Amino acid sequence: MPKARVMVDGYNLALEKGTGIATYARNLSAQLSALGHQVDLMYGIRSSAGKNELLAEVSFFDPSVKPMKTQEIVKRLITSPFGVTANRVPITGKVIARNTPGGLPAHDRIFNSRNLYTVSRWHFRTYGQFLNVDYPGSADIAHWTYPLAVTLKNAANLYTIHDLVPLRLPYATLDNKKEFLKKVRRISEKADHIVTVSEASKRDIVELLGVDESRVTNTYQAVNLPSRILNRNEDDVREEVSSIFGLDHKQYFLFFGAIEPKKNVGRIIEAYLASQSRLPLVIVGQLVWKNANELRLLGVPQDLGKSARKQLMDPTISHVSKTSSVIRLEYLPLNLLTSLIRCARAVVFPSLYEGFGLPILEAMQLGTAVITGSEGANPEVAGESALIVDPYNVNSITQAIKDIEHDDGLMEHYQTVGQERAKLFSPEKYAERLQDLYAKFK
Repeated sequence: MPKARVMVDGYNLALEKGTGIATYARNLSAQLSALGHQVDLMYGIRSSAGKNELLAEVSFFDPSVKPMKTQEIVKRLITSPFGVTANRVPITGKVIARNTPGGLPAHDRIFNSRNLYTVSRWHFRTYGQFLNVDYPGSADIAHWTYPLAVTLKNAANLYTIHDLVPLRLPYATLDNKKEFLKKVRRISEKADHIVTVSEASKRDIVELLGVDESRVTNTYQAVNLPSRILNRNEDDVREEVSSIFGLDHKQYFLFFGAIEPKKNVGRIIEAYLASQSRLPLVIVGQLVWKNANELRLLGVPQDLGKSARKQLMDPTISHVSKTSSVIRLEYLPLNLLTSLIRCARAVVFPSLYEGFGLPILEAMQLGTAVITGSEGANPEVAGESALIVDPYNVNSITQAIKDIEHDDGLMEHYQTVGQERAKLFSPEKYAERLQDLYAKFK
């Protein structure tokens, strides 16, 4: 197909600790670049490009720039109906950006419109319309990796809707459900095309939003851990996990992800305790839900603001019984997290609903057995290569933990078939699906 200039939003890419959607955006930009398309990244961070190139580059990487005040929001709303123009950010290499998590995503050019996504949110609330953005030498296609209230002028606008969890599990998110529904309905009406990441999410979009099936494409996602991680020496990884965390190889269970209701952490802990496992349960994740009562009731320490450094120094933070322990770490960099995943006996991920379920495939790619749930896209992604449980049934999760703990052959089976399953979601397979999608618009 002819090569296009594609704009990918930097909404999640700008977050300090990243998200699953940031991983999606990073993989998308990498694959588009590998396919020969020109990639523009559109950020909406607090910095302003200005006229001085050095200061423009410095401010782009400077997180200390003050956020918008109410008076600035009001001022911006006066002119926002006329649209906004983004400015190019000169990336000259004068600023040392190696500390940026994962480095800058693949790109040809970077643009920024000060507080673009904050302004677009208020613009949508005020006027009920999406904010128009433009920039010099604009792209042919805009691929918004999240349901954002923004459109790129004179381009085909594609929106990725990963899931409709706020509508399917309204008790599991803090989203404003009325605003969310209004936004995704607007996307369903105005988007040139809707992209999603599983057949489960596609069914939800078609059924809940009434979108014609031909206007929705499922590209799945790619599992694409860096080669520097995949090719690490096994002995080095074991030594790292042992020396830093005090954990033995394949002698602990692991959950990693945000601590929020849909991740089902409360039932995971309850099932683990009921299993009376002799192996620790390690939980790696930030608390993104304000109410942690389920964790408190199950004996997990509530001083959740303590740094990961202090927790690393005491890996047996919570001895909840004489035979069982729960270890909680708030955040780990990718290299340490992947080492923990690789050495775990199994990753326990029976979430209540996922649009895709990237942690399942990350664990599989690293050669770790997976216990996951039967809801949402989880069984679709895992296939028969993971132990599937009823995520609402504690006994079901408990039995899976027992089975994996006491049966080395079962664990090794899921290690082997999981690695094969992950290959179906390789960057190469993902690139093929993207190629078919973009051929419709160029």
